[in-house]
Amino acid sequence: MGCKKDLYGKPDFWSQKAFREGYPARSVYKLEEIDKKFSMLKKSRVVLDLGAAPGSWTTWLLRNINENGKVVSCDLNPLSKDVKSDNLVFFQGDLLEEEIRNKIKAEGPFDLVVCDAAPPTTGNRTIDTLRSKGLVEMAIWYAQDMLKAGGNFCVKIFQNGDQQKLLMKMREIFEQAKGFKPEACRQESFETYLIGLNKKGM
Repeated sequence: MGCKKDLYGKPDFWSQKAFREGYPARSVYKLEEIDKKFSMLKKSRVVLDLGAAPGSWTTWLLRNINENGKVVSCDLNPLSKDVKSDNLVFFQGDLLEEEIRNKIKAEGPFDLVVCDAAPPTTGNRTIDTLRSKGLVEMAIWYAQDMLKAGGNFCVKIFQNGDQQKLLMKMREIFEQAKGFKPEACRQESFETYLIGLNKKGM
């Protein structure tokens, strides 16, 4: 997978860093920054990565998870060929399909659910934002259904995608819910992240 270029046609700082450190994409540093701020992975043994391809978040999770832990990843597309581990379970398929949901649920419950999925963009911000909102609602469903009490959650959303309504929904599920934009996001990007901390016991 090629590096993203800056305005001068050169790979940007984060893309160069990802290539040097063996990650498929620069997005890994967003997760790293989120974890540094919110300590989401600290007590996690079983982690679910939704929309995982090409596998940067999965790779980082595998490198930082409890040594007896497990990362369960799912995407319509395959992971990069060098993303592999005895601690990895990967399902290729549609997260909305019942068969995939059941396979994932059988690997849980989870201590942490993360989702960096983005819809195919059209260039029409209204359409792209609505599609992103749909992915966020799906990820929240997974978190509500498959996270352990006390578990954590983060999901990418395109800004203006009803973040406040989604955060209100998350506050019914988690002790804390907030938005956060990592420095590793491009300045021109309108993506941000919703963070859910300490799932309530239902």
